[in-house]
Amino acid sequence: MLSAARFQFERIVREYAVWRTVDDRERSPAAAWWWGPALAVLDEPEAMPPDFCRALQLPPGSTFARAASVFITAIADQTSLPWPDEFPRIRRRDDRGASSELTDRSAPSQPHAPRLMAATTTDALGS
Repeated sequence: MLSAARFQFERIVREYAVWRTVDDRERSPAAAWWWGPALAVLDEPEAMPPDFCRALQLPPGSTFARAASVFITAIADQTSLPWPDEFPRIRRRDDRGASSELTDRSAPSQPHAPRLMAATTTDALGS
């Protein structure tokens, strides 16, 4: 297995383990970003390390391919996906439907990402 695929898969195993610890009523939908790393190991017959098996609640010696099906099953039947800031737990909203931490859905998901101002054509041309 390529080290990049293994690195990404290890990341989603950790996220999955944390996600599963959240109470069902507060748990967000499964993360859509799990799809790519899961598909990358879908045909991988190599056995996973024991800690991966435990985190995914699979028997010892389970393969990466078997683990991929855990992620695909978690995502497949969903009708909505979580916002990155609502993973792994759904944020409680006030009566107006606004989150106490983030009220602007258009805000960048990365806290340090610069906000770019859209320039009109005339601004860009200097007219």
